[in-house]
Amino acid sequence: MMGGFDRFAKKIPKGRMIFCEYEPGNSFYLIQEGRVQITKVMGNIEKAIDILHPGELFGEMAILEEAPRSASAIALDDVTLLEFNRANFEILMKGNPQIALTLLRTFVKRIYDQRRRFMILKLNDVQARVADVFLMLFEGMNTDPDQTSCEFSVTSNDVAHWAGLGPDQVRTVINQLANQRRIEVYPNKIVVTNIHDLQRLVSSRRREEE
Repeated sequence: MMGGFDRFAKKIPKGRMIFCEYEPGNSFYLIQEGRVQITKVMGNIEKAIDILHPGELFGEMAILEEAPRSASAIALDDVTLLEFNRANFEILMKGNPQIALTLLRTFVKRIYDQRRRFMILKLNDVQARVADVFLMLFEGMNTDPDQTSCEFSVTSNDVAHWAGLGPDQVRTVINQLANQRRIEVYPNKIVVTNIHDLQRLVSSRRREEE
């Protein structure tokens, strides 16, 4: 346990819900021990979208905006957390600059992710929206920008969530892109055959809509 922060410690038994999607929240957490699973309802199915480990933060958007939780958090193990809110946030910032820097980087990334998602949602062309989701995922891969073929461990339902479209609508678009040989669809992944082709498609549609 980090010295000076023991009073913020919170122990959660294995299997316990830490917070639930859509409920109000004003705290964020730093994992000290154990793992936390992040889940989100997509369609009618609750899907695991991430597993977090000691040293990682979650729930931090509660400090940036007054909005309901965007996902649920569940203790995969017996978990020890440090719980922070707006009231004691300043204590954290002053008491541990390393955590403050980590938190600042996380905030910046979250803000970028929100802006990038908004760029997708601004597109009216449905096919361009779906294509832009793959571009967003590619940008987050930190791979060679000259790479052509890219593999994404996503399903059509995942794409529908990011694109802000209905699952049936996205499946139709994905079938269209597959028929055009722009993508290859597998049970648990989608392969974009030429990411630069999708970049040209999205750029063209975005210019037409401006």
